[in-house]
Amino acid sequence: MSKELTLHINGQTYEFTIGRKLGQIPESETLLETLRERLGLTGTKLSCGEGACGCCAVLMDGKAVASCVTLTAECGGKEITTIEGLADPVTGELDPIQEAFLEHSAFQCGFCTPGIIIAVKSLLNANPHPTEDEIKEALSGNFCRCISHYQVIEAVQSIVKGGEQA
Repeated sequence: MSKELTLHINGQTYEFTIGRKLGQIPESETLLETLRERLGLTGTKLSCGEGACGCCAVLMDGKAVASCVTLTAECGGKEITTIEGLADPVTGELDPIQEAFLEHSAFQCGFCTPGIIIAVKSLLNANPHPTEDEIKEALSGNFCRCISHYQVIEAVQSIVKGGEQA
C-alpha cells in the first residue's frame, strides 16, 4: 500500500507517493536524493553523507537541517527551502546573504557555500542580531577546506550591521 506525500519546496508543491514501484519514493530515500535526483535542485551538495559537514543543509520550516540524513517520507507538509529558493522568484534578486557573500568573496571553490548560506539564513531567522561568537557557533557544523570562514564572518556581520532583513 502506498502513502501520499506532499512536499512544499521553494514555493512549489510536489505530490509523490511512498512505495516500491517505479516513480515512487522509497521509504529509505533521503531528502537530498529527492532534491538532487528527482527535482534537479543540485545546489544542495552531498559530501559526508552523515550530517556532519553542512554541505547538504536546507531550511525546513526556517531551520537548517541535514538533508542527507533526513528521510523524504518524514518531510510531508514541511516548508523546505534550498539555496535555489532564496532568490526572489519574480525578480531573481538574490537574498541579502547571497549578496553579502559575493561582496565579501566569502567562498573559494563554492562547494560548501550553499550549506553555509543556509546555516546563516537559519541563524538570522532565529536571531537577526547575532554576535561574532554566535555566528561562529552557528557555523560550527559547516566545514570548508578552502578556509574562507573569515570572509563568511565578515559577510554575515555586514548584514547584521547594515540592518538588512535576511
